[in-house]
Amino acid sequence: MRLRKIAALLLSLSLIAISICQLPAHADAKRRVAILPFEYGAVSSSVGTVDVGKGITTLMISRLVNDGTYRVVDRQMLDQILKEQNLSVSDRADPATAIKIGKILACDAIIVGTVTHFGFENKSVNIGAAASAAASYIPYAGGFGFGSLGVKKSKVKVAIDARIIDTATTEILGVAEGQGESKRSGASLWGGGGSGWSGGSGGFDFGSDGFASSIAGEATHAAVDQLAAQIVGLSAKIPDNQSIAGADCRGKIADVTGDQVIINVGKVNGLNAGDSLQVDRPYKTIKDPETGKVLKELTATVGVITIKALENDNATCAVVRGSGIKVGDSVRKVSTDVSAVVLTPLSDSTATAVSTKKPGTK
Repeated sequence: MRLRKIAALLLSLSLIAISICQLPAHADAKRRVAILPFEYGAVSSSVGTVDVGKGITTLMISRLVNDGTYRVVDRQMLDQILKEQNLSVSDRADPATAIKIGKILACDAIIVGTVTHFGFENKSVNIGAAASAAASYIPYAGGFGFGSLGVKKSKVKVAIDARIIDTATTEILGVAEGQGESKRSGASLWGGGGSGWSGGSGGFDFGSDGFASSIAGEATHAAVDQLAAQIVGLSAKIPDNQSIAGADCRGKIADVTGDQVIINVGKVNGLNAGDSLQVDRPYKTIKDPETGKVLKELTATVGVITIKALENDNATCAVVRGSGIKVGDSVRKVSTDVSAVVLTPLSDSTATAVSTKKPGTK
C-alpha cells in the first residue's frame, strides 16, 4: 500500500514537472516578425495614388495577429521606422533593406511581398445607351470610377506573393502565394455603391465592411487568407534569431556615471530589460612572433551590470558587482548565475598599458 502511494505521488510530481516545462517552451516558440508594406509596382499605373501594398499589409497583419502563431510588430512602430529611414516603395522589397529594418525592430524574420495582379474582367459594361459586348480586361483605374458603372458580369482577380527573410543570414526561408477571384452578375465593382471608397483623399479603406463585401474586397480577402495560411505553415523554418543574438551578445561600455553605465548594444542585439552582462578588460595580448597578428587576447572580468532601460541600439545599466568600470571595457551576456561570475581585480596601470598599446609595438 505504501509503495503504491509513493508511486502515485512520484507520477503526479512528474506530470506537474512536465507541464511546467512545456508552458515556457510553447511561449518561446513564437517568432517575432515584421511585415513590410507590399510592393505594388506591377499595378501602380492602374491604381493611381492608392497604396494597395499598404492596404494588403494591414489585412495581413490582422490575419497573423488573430492566428497567434507569430508575434507581429505593431503597424505604427513599423511606419515610424520606415519614415525615419526614408524608404521608397521599391526599397521595401530589397533584401538588404529588409534585414536593416529587421534588426532595428529586433525581429527573427521579415516578410516582404508584391502585388502581382489587381484588376477585373467584364463582359458587358453599360454607360447610358452605349454598350460593349466584347469581353475585355480592365485594370483598376485611378480614381476607381468603375464603381459607378452597371456591370452585367464581372470577375475580379487579385494575386500576391511573399518571401520570409532571415534577419541574421538574409536567406529566403520560404515563399508563399495567394490568389483570389470573385465573380458576380448584375453588380458594380464595389458592391453596395462603392462603399469601400474613402472619398476624395485618393484611396479607400481596405479594412471597411463596405470593401470586404464588394466584389473587389472578396477577391482581395481571399488572396490574403490564402497567403496568410501559407506563411503560418512556414513558421517552423524561422530560427530564433533574437535568442541566438542575445545569448552571444557582445558590446562596449560607452559611458560611466557613478553606478550607472550605458552600453552600445540594445534591442537589436537581442537583449531584454533585466539581463545581466559581465564587464571584461584585456590584460594581455598574444601575437604571432613572425607576422605580428593578434592570436589571442586575455581578459579578466572586472564587474557585472544589469539592464534597467533598453533602446534599439543602447541600454542603461546598473553596476551590481565590481568597481572601476571604464569606457571601452567589453561586455557580454552572462549565461550563468551572476553570483558565479568570478571578478579579477586589475591595477589601473596594467589596464591602461594594455588598452593603449598599438599593434606592432613591443
